[in-house]
Formats: sequence, structure tokens, C-alpha cells
Amino acid sequence: MPLKHASRTTLSAVSLLALALGLAACGSEPGPAGSDRQAAGSGASASAEKSTPPPKPSKVLMPTGPAAELKKIRDTPVGPITVSTVAGPKSGVTGKVWVWLPPEYHDPKFAKTGFPVITLYAGGQSAGYNTWTDAQLPIQEADVDLVKQGKAHPFIMVMPVQNLDPNEAKALECSDIPGQPKIGTWMSQDIPDFVRANFRTVKGRDGWGLMGASTGAFCSAKLALQHPDVFKAAVPIDGYFNPDSPLWKGHEAERLANSPDVLATKGTADVRMLATAGGANAFELKVVQKWVGKVAAPATVEYYEQPGGKHLTTDFKKMIPMTLEWLSKNLAGPEHD
Repeated sequence: MPLKHASRTTLSAVSLLALALGLAACGSEPGPAGSDRQAAGSGASASAEKSTPPPKPSKVLMPTGPAAELKKIRDTPVGPITVSTVAGPKSGVTGKVWVWLPPEYHDPKFAKTGFPVITLYAGGQSAGYNTWTDAQLPIQEADVDLVKQGKAHPFIMVMPVQNLDPNEAKALECSDIPGQPKIGTWMSQDIPDFVRANFRTVKGRDGWGLMGASTGAFCSAKLALQHPDVFKAAVPIDGYFNPDSPLWKGHEAERLANSPDVLATKGTADVRMLATAGGANAFELKVVQKWVGKVAAPATVEYYEQPGGKHLTTDFKKMIPMTLEWLSKNLAGPEHD
């Protein structure tokens, strides 16, 4: 035992002596290597001192152009509504799009601010018109009033036609029906591109919402579920959810691919929705409630039943403040860098 201990001690001492000699040699060794090491260290420190943090990513998308021709078609108490004819390069569809800009948009204080966008779809065939542009549904005045109360965002409002023919037998249902004009592509790609080309918007999908009544509700639900990369929230007001245009005949697979009834069950769209139904319409209540029950996560849907509500524009009008407040809670507000 003592021998083992002595050997271990001797070995340890030898090791320590070798280590000491090695350290002494390194410390006493003059030469460029040591100087370079010291200089490199100084350079790294200087570089660290001079480095600046990377710029924060922009939240605002400034207009990319080219600028479209916008013609005033109506004055409202809160600013003009303009119209442009949008020829969609991706869809090949040409149609009218109406636009309203909130008063803040033209305020110099907001010159570098991007605004959220809601696209509004009308009921009926909506070929050559959109009811959100006239006094029947004064959503622009309601928005300005709610902004003053701190209850809503100042939205850019975009109001496109939904069909190119007033004949309901030729309803396009906001979809690319085989053999028909690609109105679905026009709505989901060309119109957002048109808006980004001409107006200051919030970058990304967080500031993009959809709302529509009746047929427009179908469009809102379908486009949100189909394009969650473009839109974050939707409000289908008193809608239906099963495509029934005669133009789908012979194209059942495509019809189902464009059906909000089917899309709701997929569990692939991270979008937020508010679905409404008129309390006085038993058939409508059944349709909307059944659809709400189908919506699968990550999509979420809230349900609102309008007391005594009927399937009428006058009742849609009553829900405007509530729907604008909901959209404001579920979409990003104006952003500036």
C-alpha cells in the first residue's frame, strides 16, 4: 500500500513539473503568434463595439404600383367611394372593384401607416353592383363612428362584384368552376394584389378580413377557409354553405373542393370566423348552426343569433357595428414603422 501511494505521488509530481515547464515555455515564447493572437482579440472587441443590431422587419407595405385609375362614384358623409376596373393577370377576369379609404388614410400623421383591409361581398348575384357601396348598408359611416369611440379599426374597404352575368343560372360562387371565368382566383389573388399595389396596407395576412351577407356570406366563409395564407378572419352573415350553382353540373369533385361545408371539416385553416343567423328564420338557423358545428380546429367560429332577425338588408344593417367590432378584435390594426 505505501509503495502504491508513493508511486502515485511521484507520478503526480512529474506530471505537474511537465505542465509547469510547458506553461513557462508558452508564456516566455516571444514571436508573432502571440502578438497575432492578442491583435485578433482586440480586433474582435472593436468589431463588436462597432456592430449594430439588424433593422426591425417592417410591418407596413407601401404601395408597390403601378397605380390604377380610381374614379369617384359617390360621396358619403365620411369620404368618397371610388371604383376601378381590375384586369386580373392571374385569373384573366376583368371586373369592377369599389374602394373606400378611412379619413385617417389621408391624414399626414398617418403618411407611413399601413391599414387593415376588409373585403365586403354583397347578397344576390352582384353583377355590376355591390350593396356595401350605397346607403342601404352604411358601413363606412359606422366605421368612422366606432373609430372615434375606440371600438374599431379604420379599415380600407374593398367591394368587388361577384359575378359577370346577372343571370343566377350563371352564378360563379366566388370559385374557379371548370370552363368558367376564374373568379375565385380573381378574388383571392388579383384583388389583394390590386390593393397592395395601390394602398398602404399591413404586411402579411393579419390585417386582412372578409365579410358578406347571404351569397356574400358563402364567399366570405369559402375564401377564408380556402386561403388562410391570405385572410385571417371572416364574418359570414346569414349564409349558406353548400355550392348549388347549375354551373357545377358534371364537376362534383371541384364543387366539393369549393364547398364551405366540406372545407370547414378539413382542419387545415387557421382562421377566425363569426357566423350569424336571423332568429326569425327557422331554416336559416338550422343551416348556420349545423355548419358551425362542423368547423374543425385550428379554425375557430363564434355564433351570433340576431333576435327576431330576418333575411333582409334592413336586418343586416343592424349588425354592422357588432361585426366591425368583432373584426377589429380579430385583425391587426393600423401599423407604422
